[in-house]
Amino acid sequence: MTKEELWQAALARLQLNVSRANFAAWFKEATILDWQNDNVLIGTPNSFSKEWLKKKFHEDILKALKDVAPEIKKVEYAVFNKSSSEKNNPPPPQNSKQIPFEELQLNPRTGLNTRYTFKDFVVASFNEVAYAAAEAVVRDPGRAYNPFFVYGGVGLGKTHLLQAIGNKLDEEEEMKIKYISADKLVSQIVNSIHDRSIDSLKKEFQQLDLLIVDDIQFVAGKEKTQEEFFHIFNALYERNSQIILSSDRLPSAIPALEKRLSSRFEGGMVTDVGRPDYESRRAILETKAKEWKIDLSHEIVDYVATNIQNNVRELEGALKRLDAHQNMKKGKLTLSIVQKILRDLTKTQAKIATPQKIVSSVASFYDIEIKELLSPTRKKDVAYPRQIAMYLLRQDLKKSYLSIGEVFGGRDHTTVIYACTKIHGETAKDAQLAEEINLIRQRIYGE
Repeated sequence: MTKEELWQAALARLQLNVSRANFAAWFKEATILDWQNDNVLIGTPNSFSKEWLKKKFHEDILKALKDVAPEIKKVEYAVFNKSSSEKNNPPPPQNSKQIPFEELQLNPRTGLNTRYTFKDFVVASFNEVAYAAAEAVVRDPGRAYNPFFVYGGVGLGKTHLLQAIGNKLDEEEEMKIKYISADKLVSQIVNSIHDRSIDSLKKEFQQLDLLIVDDIQFVAGKEKTQEEFFHIFNALYERNSQIILSSDRLPSAIPALEKRLSSRFEGGMVTDVGRPDYESRRAILETKAKEWKIDLSHEIVDYVATNIQNNVRELEGALKRLDAHQNMKKGKLTLSIVQKILRDLTKTQAKIATPQKIVSSVASFYDIEIKELLSPTRKKDVAYPRQIAMYLLRQDLKKSYLSIGEVFGGRDHTTVIYACTKIHGETAKDAQLAEEINLIRQRIYGE
């Protein structure tokens, strides 16, 4: 194995444990300068990067390297001259295959990642409503759904979908577009207030045709930021500029978010992205494997789809590991090899629940028949357990409201939203209900 192959394999592992922003900021230009037996020397372009990697990411880097080459015991850091490093470490030949690191292809004018497109977005049952709404926004920005609010758990494709809208509109329209994460938005507003340039910043934002803010929940609790963003939001809305927001939860469920903001956020289209089911996970794996030219048997795809269930990002991370191994060993992947490579990922997912297990556990706990729980009856002794089952499907499996409704005979998603909101609220003040849900979870997870 060469030092370049070692570093690429380590980066594939680091992407699973390091945020996208940190990966792009600190690992983009780092490289392995030297590898002698159990010692690795990592080079960075400046002393600040060197100290940051050493202080903040040393343990992650060492673990990633040891996963690839167990004999490695020591990692050191040095500043390198970029031009000389490029001579000593030339880029791979054009015909070599590398999985793209999405974080590195940013449009400096818009802040958008140019790799995030509709073409590369895998549409399945867990995200089809959000996808359809996104297409409507592209067809009629500022009018179809404004604001457009997408929420869901980590790694489910929210950022991809939001930026795909931006990239499509940037391609088709002459628009002033800005994509920004909420933490950067907070930083810009705070700095502008400190520098007494907040009016200038607000004017810059208010001239946009499209504003995309990712992870908007991070403005919660920051009173001055919320106040200034409220004015920015209103100005954009009044001139029919499209506003797109993402969060890990519903606007009304974001703690310490001002009511006037949550009300504005809910004034347009609010939709969720749930966790992918088995069929969706297979589709994602097959699509990405084809895109990245990774040869996987149906048996391997089935194993990965069955054992890695949390989100899209983990599925992609697993594929990157398999590709790195295949490139280093130059051999065909077998199921036993894949099981070893992904052992640390799959072992954490051993006690994942399923919709069937949740429904049967709730029915058993309340001593009612499963078919009755799934039936349209509105009897209180059945309706209430049904609401609890809906709540658990949402909380534990991150299922979309649409897919939960389908589990219970095609019920409307508004019925599911009402059930989940009701049970969520009651668990906070009803100790007995909270204990019942805890006992049901013990049945589900076999504790």
